[in-house]
Amino acid sequence: MQLDDRLQALADFVPKGCRAADIGTDHGYLAIDLIREEKATFVVAGDLNQGPYEAAKRTVHENGIAEDQISVRLGNGLQVLAPGEVDTVCIAGMGGILMTQILEQSMDVTDKLTTLVLQPMNGAMELRSWLYGHKWHIVDEALAVDDGRIYEIIKAEPGAEKRPEPLELLIGPMLWKNKPALLKHHIEALLFQQRRILSGMENSARAVKSKKYAAIKKQVEELEARLTW
Repeated sequence: MQLDDRLQALADFVPKGCRAADIGTDHGYLAIDLIREEKATFVVAGDLNQGPYEAAKRTVHENGIAEDQISVRLGNGLQVLAPGEVDTVCIAGMGGILMTQILEQSMDVTDKLTTLVLQPMNGAMELRSWLYGHKWHIVDEALAVDDGRIYEIIKAEPGAEKRPEPLELLIGPMLWKNKPALLKHHIEALLFQQRRILSGMENSARAVKSKKYAAIKKQVEELEARLTW
């Protein structure tokens, strides 16, 4: 079983020898890989829905992995975990704002973690802002392509640091610093999204006069400038 590029990018950010949780595990592929590659000594694979939970249990069993290595659990977010049970949490395939809600709903668990590995489908800027507002900071980021779409993967650790400027929260502070091969494609995708928002707002004279319109227009200009580094 080989992970796709998106899940592989998450696995690459998981600290070796950790105890991990894969929240929203779907079929349990990431959890299985972390055990097989000896990245984690123990993984909790959690999902809110019965179908993915059953699929993950089946996949773990078919791969011959013992329950003391992967514990598949049915439940909401980090509520499947006891505080201190794991040190690393991976969350992928859901919106960034939903991720912040999951982390906030179980602060007794979140506060004891040493690593977060997050792959937001949208709302990455809001997610990054939440991290810096809750005494986390981003230590690495990656971009991955799967089925023609670019995905952002964020690795965060505890510790209060200065919040990056808004544009870098949108692009990704470590993505801008490290400038991976896909960065221009990533910025172009962000530009497409922001221009589409502007286009929609331009149907309303009131919206065009709003602070939100001015802020997004400024972001578009700044993103365009970043393409020429």
